[in-house]
Amino acid sequence: MRRIAILGSTGSIGCSALSVAMSHPDLVDVVGLAAGANAARFAKQVERHRPRVIAMAADDALASVRSRLSASSAGSLERSLAGPAGLLAVATHPDVDLVLCATTGTTALDTVFAAIEAGKTIALANKEVLVMAGGLVMEAARRHGVSILPVDSEHNAIHQCLHGRPADEVRRLILTASGGPFRDWTLERLTGATPADALNHPTWRMGRKITVDSATLMNKGLEVIEARWLFGVPAERIDVVVHPQSVVHSLVELRDGSQIAQLGVTDMRLPIQYAFSYPDRWDTGLPPLDLTACGRLEFGRPDTERFPCLALAYRALRGGPALPVALNAANEVAVQAFLDEAVPFTAIPVVIAAALDDAEASGLDSPTTLDEVRRVDARARAFSRTRVGELQSQR
Repeated sequence: MRRIAILGSTGSIGCSALSVAMSHPDLVDVVGLAAGANAARFAKQVERHRPRVIAMAADDALASVRSRLSASSAGSLERSLAGPAGLLAVATHPDVDLVLCATTGTTALDTVFAAIEAGKTIALANKEVLVMAGGLVMEAARRHGVSILPVDSEHNAIHQCLHGRPADEVRRLILTASGGPFRDWTLERLTGATPADALNHPTWRMGRKITVDSATLMNKGLEVIEARWLFGVPAERIDVVVHPQSVVHSLVELRDGSQIAQLGVTDMRLPIQYAFSYPDRWDTGLPPLDLTACGRLEFGRPDTERFPCLALAYRALRGGPALPVALNAANEVAVQAFLDEAVPFTAIPVVIAAALDDAEASGLDSPTTLDEVRRVDARARAFSRTRVGELQSQR
């Protein structure tokens, strides 16, 4: 029996994870749930899965959840809390053996570290944790004997391809990218791209921020940084190919030139379930991939002239531990400004490049603690907000 806690249960990953749990009631026990502000959805999840501990981001959201629960559901709760203390209580509950981190943004850092220190297996769907503090996270996991299991479809695919292979057999990792909604747009057309255009992903249904990241290819850049820490492979041995059909989720090239790929339907329940079941495999109930119905499978090189965010991510990874922190912070600020229609789509990499220039010029030391990570993050956010304001004034 896998006893799980889900951080971010009302988001797309969290909902898919609970679907997996419902499909395997004899194999998955939902001990804890945490969410942000969607009280209506969260209350339904609590009613259905009867966790022992729950948390919401704020007191008013938690009060709204409590008011919606039946007497029997409320009575089954050991604890219900709000804010960061609630997240920690869910992630470190003594009955939990696996924590699925499906929250977005930087708030998950402290919670993931606390879960690692409590000896919990981490199923990681949050990109920022490894982008901002990959070295610190992996060292903490090693020190406490904790496994970090990737949930992103690309990293989960590589995890499957690498299973049981010695490191010296691996020549390179190859991450696939759908190319996003703007794959065939010209640079000139990209200047007029709207948030609605960017949120119209051709393959995956995801949250707003990650969907924009897919449109800029920053999503893939962040995944390159994550892969470096998850699999201990340097940047020069991690490549990206554009694969619009999203059938091949990623590949591993071995030293003899052979390439091992993982293929599957585009359904996040597959990688989530493998994180829950690892190293075993369970039936999914999903239709298997039908290769005869896939048609043509295409692969191409990413265009970093139209999508410079990918090149910026490689630059940050090669520049030392402070630069990915600045990259992530600047990207979050710039993407939100684009979604707010404060800056055009093409301003996103402009803001990020300026933040990396500032971080390099300042000679920031490599962060060795979470407090130092947060200081670099705060500096980059402040700089990026200023740069967004300057770009706004020029429109």
